[in-house]
Amino acid sequence: MVRETEYYDLIGVSPDADDNEIKKAYRKKALRAHPDKGGDPEHFKELTHAYEVLSDGNKRAVYDQAGKAGLENGGGMGGGMDPQDLFSQLFGGGGGFFGGGGGGQRSQGPRRGKDLVHRISVTLEDLYKGKVQKLALSKSVICKPCEGRGGKKGAVSTCTGCQGRGVKVMLRQLGPMMQQIQQPCGECEGTGEMMNPKDRCKNCNGKKTISERKVLEVHIDKGMKSGQQIKFQGESDQAPGTIPGDVVIVVEEKPHARFQRKGDDLFCEAEIDLLTALGGGEFAIEHLDERALHVTIVPGEIIKPGALKVISGQGMPSYRHHELGDLYVRLTVKFPETINPEVIPMLEKALPPRKELQKFNKKIHLDEVTLEEPNDRQRRSAAHDGEDMDEDDEDGRPGVQCAQRES
Repeated sequence: MVRETEYYDLIGVSPDADDNEIKKAYRKKALRAHPDKGGDPEHFKELTHAYEVLSDGNKRAVYDQAGKAGLENGGGMGGGMDPQDLFSQLFGGGGGFFGGGGGGQRSQGPRRGKDLVHRISVTLEDLYKGKVQKLALSKSVICKPCEGRGGKKGAVSTCTGCQGRGVKVMLRQLGPMMQQIQQPCGECEGTGEMMNPKDRCKNCNGKKTISERKVLEVHIDKGMKSGQQIKFQGESDQAPGTIPGDVVIVVEEKPHARFQRKGDDLFCEAEIDLLTALGGGEFAIEHLDERALHVTIVPGEIIKPGALKVISGQGMPSYRHHELGDLYVRLTVKFPETINPEVIPMLEKALPPRKELQKFNKKIHLDEVTLEEPNDRQRRSAAHDGEDMDEDDEDGRPGVQCAQRES
């Protein structure tokens, strides 16, 4: 009786399927799940690992009896085959589905190297105006004197001890099961090749590659967003028999002191005085491109604290098309610290009348009290109790926000 069916379910066959059915089912699913076809790399890896187990008679027997735990505890897992290698053997000729026999060697060409991902932090100004930024990288390149052989022509041969794999596989009896162990080949020191030390390339010391400094010009286009990628094809590390991967630049937007960005729109805060809020006036907003916006508040328009206004067409340019978003301005009103009592009658003429004192039931006694500035102990107590205290006032005094009822 099969203990687990997870691997069978991944491939889409029943536990009593034969080798041919398993191979056909894997081939069908692998074609759709391959990363080059837009599939999830992790799912492709799991699918290929399941096939590697079920296509091996010994591993399948261990899996049927003891599940994944049995494989991990000595059922011959070893290092496992690279999913791309297994896929290539099945699909790339040389004993695969489309090949004409032979020893199962890959014939689809060299493998692709890994991409090199580098993150660069850019300011909001850079993303608004665009910028060209130079980036210096160190990468491996094929050694030219030895053409990537590591030594003189004809001096390098395949290691006979490991057949060029760089590792040796050993079987060890572990109770009723066999354990498969992989270890580096001692004859070639894990390189898969043999060479007389006297024949090694003096330029790369037999390593086949040398380190080289490369300067890339990264074009930050207007309107790019944090997380966008800029790719330099084939500029990653080189290695013999491998197609170089790409250098992938990931743009990261730095926080800005005055603006917040949401898509193609910008948000900022502006402070105006009480007179401007009530009687009109003007203020300026420094923008991201050596400009300032002159904003006029028309007399007669009352600006309430926290009012949100918009300036159309002054936001971020959109990526590629460079169409401008909008700039949203949150207005705060700065009140004077004191006022001359002599001008209060003038305010009473200009402003709406005061709200009348709330009337209470005759049973309620009114106590006369005054508002004071809290002392240090009272401030600590208020902060501890979660009161909304403004610690950032210019004179260090706390501000308290209270809910007020409309008259």
